[in-house]
Amino acid sequence: MAPLPIQNADALRLHRLAVVISHPIQYYAPWFRKLAKEPTLTTRVFYLSDHGIKSQHDTQFGRAFSWDTDLLSGYDHQFIPNVAKQPDVICFWGLNNPSLGTELKRFHPDSILLFGYAYRSHLNLLARSPAPIIFRGDSHLLGGPPPSILKKAVLRAIYTRPAAFLPVGRANAEYFRYYGVPEGKLFPAPHCVDQSHFAITPERLNQASELRNTLGIPSNARVALFAGKLIPKKRPDLLLTAFLQANVPNTHLVFSGDGELLSDLKSAASSHPRVHFLPFANQSAMPVRYLLGDIFILPSEGRHETWGLAVNEAMHLQRPVIVSDHVGCHPDLLVPGKTGWIFKAGDQTALCTALHDALTQPHEALISMGRAAAAHAAAFNYDAATAGLLKAVRAIAA
Repeated sequence: MAPLPIQNADALRLHRLAVVISHPIQYYAPWFRKLAKEPTLTTRVFYLSDHGIKSQHDTQFGRAFSWDTDLLSGYDHQFIPNVAKQPDVICFWGLNNPSLGTELKRFHPDSILLFGYAYRSHLNLLARSPAPIIFRGDSHLLGGPPPSILKKAVLRAIYTRPAAFLPVGRANAEYFRYYGVPEGKLFPAPHCVDQSHFAITPERLNQASELRNTLGIPSNARVALFAGKLIPKKRPDLLLTAFLQANVPNTHLVFSGDGELLSDLKSAASSHPRVHFLPFANQSAMPVRYLLGDIFILPSEGRHETWGLAVNEAMHLQRPVIVSDHVGCHPDLLVPGKTGWIFKAGDQTALCTALHDALTQPHEALISMGRAAAAHAAAFNYDAATAGLLKAVRAIAA
């Protein structure tokens, strides 16, 4: 990249970036720490809820929890009081932060990085922002019917407000283009996770081996792993049926997680000793869960799986993956036959075929695919995301 003109470099060096996001999220805290060290920015993160910091009931997990990793140290942040009658981070009315505008003005931002629009407070900010907005969302148009005329009109109006966008991948960029965002406003900043947390170590390999022994899985067996919320849109039921249909000898299926479908899944698998269930695992325990499996599967259906960051995590741990064509990351992370397999969402036969192909691969082939998966996913990192953000900031500063 050519050096910036002196006047633009000075503007960028003094650029004050406010980040507005619903609540502390384990995938973004490491990025915010990195931004705090960026010499061209003065950054403060404005949180609209403390969900995930304090133990609270999660309706999709069906249990109370808080993340066990540090989400707040290493960067400037501020919690904005949420006066919603029923505070929540998954519904529009769950965030109501009337003092947000005042607190942002006190910070005097040159631009505001806003995560999403589907909250009352976010729409208020889009309507009356004290500084240009850089928008980050990860929606896509994979799966499902075309948006209604009304929805398309509303979103086209909303997306005229931001000055710049940070698409997380190809499907997300196409989504923004569909709603009329011009190419000159798109600054790719890939979805990513903390790669240092998802690294193979001898200790983790030993723990994964011990976990296999606890479940009664032979060391030479192949293991297919699902890790996440056991809810309808993620289709763990489809995975169970396809695995039993594939019926590959010396293979096991492990579900790691909790949710409303847990009891139904256990009932359906009660007579199949090669199907196992592990309880919800917090962030610190997830690397061992991924290493337990030989392949990772995310069979989600519909547009709810906007990216699928669990795929990044599994690939960093050298695990090839199977995903449906509705999972938002598949155009970017999945190279069929090299990093994993893609199947048509909701198609039991197609998933069964993918499972059979994956579980019958020679051991050396799966290891090779796992290494290729890790090498491919390595490019999706916080350096690349920061580079996209700085390009957007530079465009605003200019």
